Parts: sequence; structure tokens; C-alpha cells
Amino acid sequence: MLLPALVFLALAAFLAAVLGIPLAGRAAGAHLALAAGAMPLIFAAMSHFIPVLTRTRAAPAALAGVPLLGATGGALAVAAIGLPDALWAQHAGALFALVAASALLIWSRLRRAGMLGRPHACLAWYEAALACLIVALLAILASAVWPAQTLALRRLHLHLNTLGFIGMTALGTLAVLLPTVIGRPDPEAATHLRRGLPWAAGGTVLVAAGAAWFAPLAALGAAAWAVPLARMGHAWQRRYRAELFAAHGAAPLLGAAFMGLVVSLLLGAAAVVVPTLNPLAAFVAGFLFPLVSGAATQLLPVWLRPGVQDAWHAALRGRLGRHAGLRALSFGLAGVLAGTGYAWALWLAAAALAWFLAHAGIPHERHPS
Repeated sequence: MLLPALVFLALAAFLAAVLGIPLAGRAAGAHLALAAGAMPLIFAAMSHFIPVLTRTRAAPAALAGVPLLGATGGALAVAAIGLPDALWAQHAGALFALVAASALLIWSRLRRAGMLGRPHACLAWYEAALACLIVALLAILASAVWPAQTLALRRLHLHLNTLGFIGMTALGTLAVLLPTVIGRPDPEAATHLRRGLPWAAGGTVLVAAGAAWFAPLAALGAAAWAVPLARMGHAWQRRYRAELFAAHGAAPLLGAAFMGLVVSLLLGAAAVVVPTLNPLAAFVAGFLFPLVSGAATQLLPVWLRPGVQDAWHAALRGRLGRHAGLRALSFGLAGVLAGTGYAWALWLAAAALAWFLAHAGIPHERHPS
């Protein structure tokens, strides 16, 4: 039950981040959503999907400690912002998360080495995402011994974390998850992932380095990221257009997450010349919120009751996806408005997320023993 618990923890952290911004500030809200909410959930989801991608046995029970280490690191990162003279907590949190990410990457490489045949192309995206997170966390630790570069290292950390760790994990997962949700495979998905990885990884490095030290590099990085996004977007609109614009189901939310990533990337590139833009707000409201709620719509029934899919799973999935098209529209609108400076739009995203949580919290019958 770890995965369902982390889904609800992440969603609660997202809501708390939006509600707490007026009191605690934007930095605390960002760390609450990204470090305490998204990171542990991604660790747990990777632990679930890596055996599938490598066609190996399920993750060992000891690996459950990885998302718990990540959650501890995220909590310490939030505490470091809220407490005076708590810089030690920031470095301790980075160290906890670094151990967790490194353990997960090493385990993934071992699974890759021990499998028969080639792994799914999504695995390389997961490993590149973990590598980005590891470098991002090392940047925070490096600021303790390189204080003159603290601001630049924090910018490097932010972009390697958001666009690298979360963005690359998400796009790799979306390429597999959306066809599964719709029930029609995308025969080009693996090819798009293999060809797109160098562009996304290189683009992430350029964006992060540009944000930290030399702004023109960020525009080149955004252009590089546009290559895999354009390929995937074109394939999706040809194959899945009707489902992406449906009134119900997980597909509209996953489509909104994809567009939210595109919008936040564009705003990030434009922020070089228009500093009033807020690409991080667009990333959280327009990308992260629909991504997690859309993935949970499809996967939460499986995680709550593993095994053969039956009417119970279909009913819960139908309830979670009810009116998802309207929520997807709300997230998209909130992302654009919040990203262009209208901070009140985050409340629109929070309301849509609370609506999803209301559906998810409706009691349902227990699994028969």
C-alpha cells in the first residue's frame, strides 16, 4: 500500500503548497510540492515500473526504503526554509535524497545488466532523470563549499530537478501510459523515446547551465527539448485526438500535462527577457497537477487492488476520471495564468485538485479476504 499512500501524500503536499504560499513564500511552496510531494512518489513509481521495463521480478521489499528516504529528504528541505539557522537541514535533506536516488539508479543498472534482451526505451529516460537529480543534489551540497556560487548552483539545482528529473521521468512515462490508458498501442513510442533522449538530456543540461551561468544557453536547451515534444505531440494528435479531448477519463489529464510541460518550457525560455514570468508556477499547476492526478486515475485502482482487473477496478477508474476533461482545462488555464504573473490562478488549480481528491476519497468496498 506504499504507492497509494504516496499518491495521496503527493496530492496533499500539492494542495498545502498552494495554500501555504501566502504564509511561507514561494520557495517553501515549491519545495513542498517538488521535494516532499513529487520526489518520493516518483521514486516509488520507478520502483514499480523498472521491473516491468526490464521484464524482471518485482522490486525487493528493502527498496521501499528509497521513497521513504526521499520523503525524509524532502521534509528536511522544507524545514530548512521555514526554520531560522537551519542550513544544516537543507544539506541533510539533499544527502538523504542523494542516497535514495543513487540507490535507485544502481538498482536499475543492475536490473538492466541481469535481464534477457533489451529493456524498454523508457528505462533510459528514468536513468537519465535520476542522473539529473543526483547532479542537482550535488549542486546543493557544493554550495556549502562554494558559497560565491550559491545562487547559480541553486538555479542549476532547480532546472535539473524540474526539467531533468521530473520532466524526463514524466515524458518517458507518458509515452507508455497514454496508449495503455486509451487501449491502442503506439508502435512508434519506443522509437520516439530512443531518438528523443539525446535531445531532452542535452536540452536539460543547456537549460540548467544557461539559467545558472550563461542565459543564451537556455534558449538552445529549450529548442533541443522541442524536438522530442514535437514528435510525440504530432503522433498523439494523429492517433489519440478524440480521447485527449474527451469529457472523462485519464487521457485528457495526461494530455494537459504534456501541454503544461510545453508551456512551462516556453515560459522558461521567455523569462530570460521577461523576468516577470513565472515558469515554475506553470510547471506545478499546468504540468505536475494534471500529471499526477491523471496517472493516479489509471494506476490507483491497480495499486489499491493488484491482480486481475475486474468490475471494481473499472468502477473506481470511472469515478476517478469523471469530468476529468473539465479539470484538465482548469489545470491548463491555471498554468498559463499563473505562469504569466496571475498568482491567484494557483487557487483554480488547487480547486481542481481538491475536486479530484473528493472523488478519490469516496469510500469503496474492501477487497474480499
